[in-house]
Amino acid sequence: MFHKGEIIHHSRDKLGSILVIDYRKHRVLTFNSVFEQSKIDRRSPHLPVHEYNRAMLLPAAFNNPQHVTVLGLGGGVMAGALLHLYPECQVHAVELRQAVLDVAKGYFGLPESERLEVTIADARVALGRLPDAGTDMIFADLYNADRMSPAQAQRQFVVDCSRALSRKGWLVLNYHRAPDPDGPYFRQLQKHFATLLVFKSKTNNTIVYASKQPVEMLAPKAAQLASLEKRLPIDWSRLIKRVSQLRL
Repeated sequence: MFHKGEIIHHSRDKLGSILVIDYRKHRVLTFNSVFEQSKIDRRSPHLPVHEYNRAMLLPAAFNNPQHVTVLGLGGGVMAGALLHLYPECQVHAVELRQAVLDVAKGYFGLPESERLEVTIADARVALGRLPDAGTDMIFADLYNADRMSPAQAQRQFVVDCSRALSRKGWLVLNYHRAPDPDGPYFRQLQKHFATLLVFKSKTNNTIVYASKQPVEMLAPKAAQLASLEKRLPIDWSRLIKRVSQLRL
């Protein structure tokens, strides 16, 4: 399966394997499955490679957070991009596995920064301990070797995220397979958030964006997208074209 790449690290903890694989210009974190947990360009580790990771950053066009929370550190792609994008922002990442944090630091260029706090804990527990209205964005990307964590698809998860988010907060959810738009989970999102947006990646990931405040969509040529492109070149204008409002 990995014949085109070189395995440069392989370790195990009680939850299974952790592999780091180098390809020609990319580095990948995988839990010994067909899924790539994280992927970076080794020359620019702060720059997300996966389209769904890039799309998860789109709320930056609507909000300038002072504090963000990342649930599911992986190789640290989102945490690194957020630290680069927001020079004044505090980033709190939650990761279940200490061994994954060690790999993020050792192989994926996770920055050593006073603005980055990493908690080793179950995301559900860590989320419950966040102060009310204490964070401006929550990025949820909770996956094990072969599927999304069930915790991310529970209605209580939505309630806990809503409580922890500030008045203008955003919740960003990465789904490999989106839940039923007519089901109870989306009704819970609609109950707690004013605007729901969606992005479908070429790899069939579905990114759901939930904003506490009403949001007006941006034109691809909006000035703030051009400004963001200078700070983090991920083709913001092209990505925003594929965002649509979710009407239930």
